[in-house]
Amino acid sequence: MMADQHSSPESIIMAALSTLNPAKLADLIYSISSLFHLLHRRLYSILSFPMLYDLTIRHLQSLSLQDKSLLIARHLLSNLTILTQSMQTCSMIGSTPKTYFGANQMRLRDIDAVVLLLLLCEIRHLFPEMLETPPSNLRLMLYNYVSRDMLTLSGIETSGAHVLMKYIEMVAKCKRFVTVMGGGGGGGGGGGGKSVNESATSVAIIVTLPSVEVKRGCTKECVICKEDMKEGRDVCELPCDHLFHWMCILPWLKKNNTCPCCRYRLPTDDIFSEVDRLWELLVNVGCAS
Repeated sequence: MMADQHSSPESIIMAALSTLNPAKLADLIYSISSLFHLLHRRLYSILSFPMLYDLTIRHLQSLSLQDKSLLIARHLLSNLTILTQSMQTCSMIGSTPKTYFGANQMRLRDIDAVVLLLLLCEIRHLFPEMLETPPSNLRLMLYNYVSRDMLTLSGIETSGAHVLMKYIEMVAKCKRFVTVMGGGGGGGGGGGGKSVNESATSVAIIVTLPSVEVKRGCTKECVICKEDMKEGRDVCELPCDHLFHWMCILPWLKKNNTCPCCRYRLPTDDIFSEVDRLWELLVNVGCAS
């Protein structure tokens, strides 16, 4: 199954998933199930406790449309990270620290806000009249709506195929929302935010770049300063295998997350740019399948 950047989000994700072997696919399903357990527990808690529901609603109401877009973009980034990490077969794919389970995980308040926001968006699409219900009754109606699938949402009697379809549906919806609200962007379909040239490389990635010694007979030049790399000198090697003088590449990476030679994209701390980078990776993997 092949997909390109003009395909639907569902087709792109399906094409990328088709490249996984059974073992990696099983690991991915386990990771997705773990994430769903977290999100569904939070949604159940919000709808079960009036005080928590009121606090979450107030938090959502305090956010601008741009902040809501950023919230969904962070949620999308976490999901894309789970998928792209399952496809890592070499260092060129890179990684990002933005995951629910990593050191820079989303705050619980933001997780609550995004799951309730996505539920309200779903209700607005399917049952817009429900949102005209008085606030005092809306929580119970949302609870009843969600409780119909609570057995499935809790992970009981759920097949791997069902988990994947739920995941694809959620990611595709978030991608469309971020694309519309964030405005296109560059690369493979875009997530908005800064352009590729304006996105600095993540500091966490820069500090892990290897230093390699220039071997005898190497006639390569640093494309930034146009000077030859001297034998025995330590230089920086990017994940795409291109070499640069450290004093040349560091200022570049502080402003750009692309290789000066091949435009390979490194991870960045900008949420929208990172969504765009990982989505481009999925497009490339799907096209190659």
